[in-house]
Amino acid sequence: MEERFKNAPCGFLSIDYEGYIVAVNDTFLIEMDYEQDELVGKHVEVICRPPARMIFHSYFYPTIHLYGRVRELFVKLMKKSGEEVPFILNARRFETEEVHRIDIVMLPMIKRMEYEQVLRQTKVKVEEILKEKEAAHQELQALYAEIKEKKIEVENMNEHLVVLSNTDKLTNIPNRRYFHHRLDEIVFEYEKTQKPFSLMMMDIDHFKRVNDRYGHQIGDQVLIQVAAILSENLPENAVVARYGGEEFVILLPGMSENDAMATAEILKDNIQHAHWDIVNRMTISAGIATFTEDDDPYSIITKADQALYLSKERGRNCATHFNMVSS
Repeated sequence: MEERFKNAPCGFLSIDYEGYIVAVNDTFLIEMDYEQDELVGKHVEVICRPPARMIFHSYFYPTIHLYGRVRELFVKLMKKSGEEVPFILNARRFETEEVHRIDIVMLPMIKRMEYEQVLRQTKVKVEEILKEKEAAHQELQALYAEIKEKKIEVENMNEHLVVLSNTDKLTNIPNRRYFHHRLDEIVFEYEKTQKPFSLMMMDIDHFKRVNDRYGHQIGDQVLIQVAAILSENLPENAVVARYGGEEFVILLPGMSENDAMATAEILKDNIQHAHWDIVNRMTISAGIATFTEDDDPYSIITKADQALYLSKERGRNCATHFNMVSS
């Protein structure tokens, strides 16, 4: 597990289809006071009291197997000390020919619940003061100010949590989670309007060589610069996200095949001719797919990925549309 993933600003668990924990990051271990060997290999229910187990059996497992994901599920999990910690849980089923996993991301809700409790307590106190004499007017005004302040703190915390959950920590661009959310929205819009859009998968060529020769710190700088170049050279309505490792994905609303290919050439040239401080030259390969009425979110990603694979076979530093694969 990569260092930044171990210390991500949220807890992470990966379980198999039987519910046994196969991976856990340090953020979750620290939050819950466990060691790796106390959780890895154990059933996820080892950190659940009966109410949480009921939630997993009655909602989590049926939902993840039926829809492949669970969103914003509230559950309390048990620390090593026995204390329960509230979490907002998001999960997604991950399947390859060799691996079948359920990846779970968890954000602790302790602070938010504390703020909400303060708000409830303050509201009760305000109601009591309203029953008192006019002499309590000044105190009432102070309490109103406190309510407003706490409300702003809660709203700011919620906004911060949303930004954290949707942003890649290294490159500061949207992450894979946000990309899938926007893709679902754009597909839904397509079903109503038939407005075309394309999807582009991009991969930094020979990125492993950069890490091996210059170190991961320089590799991180390359990822940051590539993300910045892509962001600066895309239309305002486009969405660029880091998909994982050295791979980026771009949603291009309103773009047909020709427009998307032209955009890919612009991005490819900007990467190739950019100034790189330590590495001499960087290039990218791109795969593009244009959505059709026969597609769904999964199929268009698969098509773009196949097109990207063909770009690699063609020698890299090029862009390929899926229509070239199928032809």
